[in-house]
Amino acid sequence: MSVFAALGTLLTRLADCLAPLFGASATAAAIVLFTLCVRAALHPLARAAARGEKARAALAPKMAELNRRHKRDPERLRRAMAELYEKELVSPVAGCLPMLLQLPVFFVMYHVFSTGSGAGDLLDHTLAGAPLGGRWGGDLTGPHGPVYLALFALIAAVATWTYLRARKAAADARPVGAGMAAGAAKVLPLLSFGTLVTAAVVPLAAGLYLATSTTWTAVERALLHRTVRVEGAKGGARSSG
Repeated sequence: MSVFAALGTLLTRLADCLAPLFGASATAAAIVLFTLCVRAALHPLARAAARGEKARAALAPKMAELNRRHKRDPERLRRAMAELYEKELVSPVAGCLPMLLQLPVFFVMYHVFSTGSGAGDLLDHTLAGAPLGGRWGGDLTGPHGPVYLALFALIAAVATWTYLRARKAAADARPVGAGMAAGAAKVLPLLSFGTLVTAAVVPLAAGLYLATSTTWTAVERALLHRTVRVEGAKGGARSSG
């Protein structure tokens, strides 16, 4: 059985279980439930990423000093940063793992509802009347407009919240980010709106996956950062004691 057929079978079985509660929208509910299960499985990596972000923030003064010392020699600066990360046992890419590991899942979801490969009759299923295999046609006033309007509104709200948090984090880390790093810090927060553009061109099922996943990410990051701050405060209190 191909991975596309496996996903189609799984969604069909989940939809059958959820049909008594959600009726014709059971497959859409199955996609949401499937997405939540994927994100729950990746939660340990997200926790590690949050701790990694805190560790990188603690290195900010040292990174700023390296940047000041080697700002005229980018290659020397790169090596010095790599050595610092290795010495402090901090990975500069740990925060990207949860996102990267989701890409294959999103691709499979996109492929199933774009081509119908392994989908069975899933393409005939709907969310409030809008076909899960259909795409937004650029019109929010048509019969399926309210479904896409709600989807885009949710993604836009999450993207805006993520953008504001990312801007604040970039501002807090500004002493470290001279040169290219500062430019990246200004651009990266805008990437949160890329999800909105993607949702407008992919099948509704894939857009539903994106909306669920980005909402989970926003809530998860807020809770994890709060937990990490509390743990850090308790650790500091024990050290001073």
